[in-house]
Amino acid sequence: MNCRIMKIKYIFISSAIFLSQTIFAQRQMEYLKRGIVAIPAESGVFVSWRLLGTEAQNTYFDLYRTEGDATKKLNEKPLLNETNFLDKTANKAKNYTYFVKSNTQDKLVDIDSANYVANQKTYFSIPLKTPAGYTPNDASVADLDGDGEYEIILHQTGRSKDNSQKGETDPPIIQAYKIDGKLLWEINLGKNIREGAHYTQFLVYDLDQDGKAEIVMKTADGTKDGKGKFIGDPIKNYVNKNGMILSGPEYLTVFDGQTGVEINTVNYQVPRFAESLNPTDEEMTETWGDAKGNRIDRFLGAVAYLDGKKPSVIMSRGYYTRTAIAAWDYKDKKLSLRWLFDTESSEENKKYRGQGNHNLSIADVDNDGKDEIVFGAMTIDNDGKVLNSTGYGHGDALHVGDLDPSNPGLEIFDIQERFDDAGAHFRDGKTGKVLWKLPSLVYSKNGKYQGPGRGLSLNINPRYDGAESWAAGAGLKGIYDTKGKKISDQNPPANMGIYWDGDFLSEILDGTNISKWDWKNEKSNLIFDAKNFQCESNNGTKKNPGLVADLFGDWREEIMYRTADNQELRIFSTTIPTKHRLYTLMHNSQYRLSIVWQNVGYNQPPHTDYYLDESVKEIPKPNIFTKKLN
Repeated sequence: MNCRIMKIKYIFISSAIFLSQTIFAQRQMEYLKRGIVAIPAESGVFVSWRLLGTEAQNTYFDLYRTEGDATKKLNEKPLLNETNFLDKTANKAKNYTYFVKSNTQDKLVDIDSANYVANQKTYFSIPLKTPAGYTPNDASVADLDGDGEYEIILHQTGRSKDNSQKGETDPPIIQAYKIDGKLLWEINLGKNIREGAHYTQFLVYDLDQDGKAEIVMKTADGTKDGKGKFIGDPIKNYVNKNGMILSGPEYLTVFDGQTGVEINTVNYQVPRFAESLNPTDEEMTETWGDAKGNRIDRFLGAVAYLDGKKPSVIMSRGYYTRTAIAAWDYKDKKLSLRWLFDTESSEENKKYRGQGNHNLSIADVDNDGKDEIVFGAMTIDNDGKVLNSTGYGHGDALHVGDLDPSNPGLEIFDIQERFDDAGAHFRDGKTGKVLWKLPSLVYSKNGKYQGPGRGLSLNINPRYDGAESWAAGAGLKGIYDTKGKKISDQNPPANMGIYWDGDFLSEILDGTNISKWDWKNEKSNLIFDAKNFQCESNNGTKKNPGLVADLFGDWREEIMYRTADNQELRIFSTTIPTKHRLYTLMHNSQYRLSIVWQNVGYNQPPHTDYYLDESVKEIPKPNIFTKKLN
C-alpha cells in the first residue's frame, strides 16, 4: 500500500470552503468489523453499524433480518445517507439476526452480525468478577486479540487516596473482559503502587502494529502479571507510616493485551531523585513541590504518533513544579527511550516548570502530520522540545480540537486553577497565542481558596459558529463564543460531552445524565439518565462514566457505567435515528488517541480534529490504513 497520500483539510468559514493541501504519511489504525448492533426502541428495533475510515463516503448498504431460516431485506433502496435503520416491522418478543451487505472492497467486515434476543434490555451487560471491597472505575477499549472487535480494560479500585491524603491504599487491579463478560486476565499492581486518580495511568493501544493491542503501566516490586508472575521482589514493602511510597524501584512495563503477561520492563523515567543523592525535604520540596508524596507522584500518560507513522508511549511525572515527560518507542518487544523532556535539564527548560494539568491531550497542533503533547498550558513538540507555552500554570480541565473554524488549525480551551486574569483561556494550538481569557475571582471555601475546576468547549448552540465554552468555579459563569463574547449568563453542567441525539450538536454528559442545551430558553433538558438503570458514575464530584466513546454502531457515542452493586458494566447506545453519516469516530486519529488518555487523571471528553455542525457538507476522509490478521 502506498503510505504517502494527499490529505485534504476542510476549513469552513460561513458557507465557503477553503482547502489546504499537505502530503502526510498514512497512520496505521485498528482493523474493525462492521460493529453492527440491534437495540430495542420505542417503535421497533434500532439497528446501526460503522462506516469505516478506509471506505468511500458513498458506500451503500443493504440491511437484512433473519428469523429462523427466513431472511428478509429491510430497505427498499440502498442506504446511502445513513448507517442506521429503525426496523418498525420487528416483533420485539422474537429473536432476530441482523447483518448488512455493502459494496465495500473488504467483504470480511460485512461478516459481522447482531443478534436481537426476545425482549432484551436496552443496554449491553458485561458481568464482572469484581474483587471483594473493590469498585469498577475507569475503563478503556482496544482490540486485544485481533478479531476486529473491542475488548474492555477495566481499572478496579479498592481503598483509594488522593495524593494529598495520608493512609494506606489497596493495590490497583486491572482486568480485561470480552464484550460477553469473559474475563481474559487480571493484573495486580501490588502494594508498592498507590491507588488514586493521579498514580495509575493505564494505556492500551496497538504499539507494535501487529493487530493486537498492548497495555502499558507504571509498576513496582510485587506487581503480578496476568499469569501470576511477579515483577521485581514480591517481598519488598516500601509503604511508609503515612501510606505513601517514597522509596524503592519504579518501573514501566508493557504487558501482552491478550494474556496480561509481562513482555518488557524498564526503569521509570524520571525517578523521584537520582540514586546517588539523598535529598533533604527542603531540596525535594524545591524540586517537586513537596517531600511527602503529593506533588512528586503526579503521573500522566498518553500515546502519540510522534513520527507521524507509528505510535509512541508518553509517560510523565510532575506538573506543579518540576515536569518530566518521557517518550518511549516499542519495537521487537522492547521499550526504548525516544526522548526525555525535563524542566531541570537546562536553564531554558526551567522556564516551563509548573505548566501541567491534571490531564493532557494529544493532537497535531502545528499541522505537520506529527502529534504534539498538549500538557496543560504548555505544548511539547513531537521532538520533545517546547513548541509554545502561555505560562499560565496548572489547571484542571482541557479541550483541544477545531473549536473555532474561522481560525486556521486547532484551538485549546484550558481552565487554570488560579485567581487573576486567566481563570480560563482560549488559545491557538500552533502558536500558543491567547485569543481570549476569562478572569477568576478569589474566594474561600472552608478556609481554602478554590480555583475553577471544571469547563467544557462543545458545539451546543447553532446560532454561533464553532464551539461554545464555559467554566465553573471561582466566580466564572456564563457561556462564551469562539471570540470570547458572552452569549449566555447561564452555566450548563460542566463535565463531559457526547454525541447522542442525531444532529451535529453535542449533548452534555454530567454524571449519569445526558442533557440537550435548549439555547432558546437557556436551560438544559434531560434526555437520558442511567440512574434509571441502577447505574452510578465514578470519582466523586468528577462524576464521569467508566468510558464515553464510539464503541460500535454508527458514529454516535456510547457510555459505560458500573451498576450500583459493582457487579456489572452497562453500555448504553442511542436508539434515535439520524440521517447523518460519518466515519466511525474511532478512525479519526485524534479522537482515537483521546480514548487512550481519557482515563488519565481527571477524565476529559474526546474531541475530533475536525469541526462538526449542520453546515458541514463533507468530513475529511481519515488518512489511515488498517491491517487485518490472517
